[in-house]
Amino acid sequence: MRSINRTGLVSGTGLIIAALTATLAALIFPIWSYADRAGTGLDTLNAQSVSTQFGPLSALDREFITKVRLAGLWELPAGQQAEERGTTQAVKTAGAHLVEGHTFLDARVRNVAARLGLELPNQPNAQQRGWLATLDAAHGTDYDQKFANILRRAHGKVFSVVAQVRVNTRNSLVRDLADDANTTVLDHIKVLEATGYVDFDALARDAATASPPPLTASPAPPGPIASPDSPVPVTPTGTYPLPPAASRPKG
Repeated sequence: MRSINRTGLVSGTGLIIAALTATLAALIFPIWSYADRAGTGLDTLNAQSVSTQFGPLSALDREFITKVRLAGLWELPAGQQAEERGTTQAVKTAGAHLVEGHTFLDARVRNVAARLGLELPNQPNAQQRGWLATLDAAHGTDYDQKFANILRRAHGKVFSVVAQVRVNTRNSLVRDLADDANTTVLDHIKVLEATGYVDFDALARDAATASPPPLTASPAPPGPIASPDSPVPVTPTGTYPLPPAASRPKG
């Protein structure tokens, strides 16, 4: 009888200890699981954003500003080249749209960067220089096809970035720039498709198999605010110098 009581006592004590252990674990778990959460999206956003008089400027905002500048540095020369080398009026028209649209956007992005104190690149990146080299080596109908597909693929990729920035930015200057970029990029997509050379099947295959592109080196956080009247000068690239700034793309 004593043995039975002793066993029951031990068993009851074990249950109590187990319950206390489980309770303590439940109390400790939230502390442990949230103690090191610096990698959450909100924490990352706050850590990578800097304050400006136009609203917080995030890493994605700075990435977007850099990409707009880089786009102009290679698409302007490509557009001028298409105006000269295109074998059809549609290709020449697409080139003219690229020149006008990116001349406007380049002036806009230099103004925005100056007001935010951001440094901008003055040369296309390695991939963009490779695209220009491919176009340089092409002639005739082969040139028309390469021009339409290289530029259409590039515009398609940036279009989703523009939409993401427009939806999420908290900076008024970046928001306005995204509006202008959206209008310009969509116009370019349409005129490139109107050439009749765009391979939509290839675009779909690329989109289905592509991995997320690496981030461009983001500009440094804002420093002293520079005057919008003294933006980073445009450096002509290749054989095709940049044209003078336009007022705005035509509707």
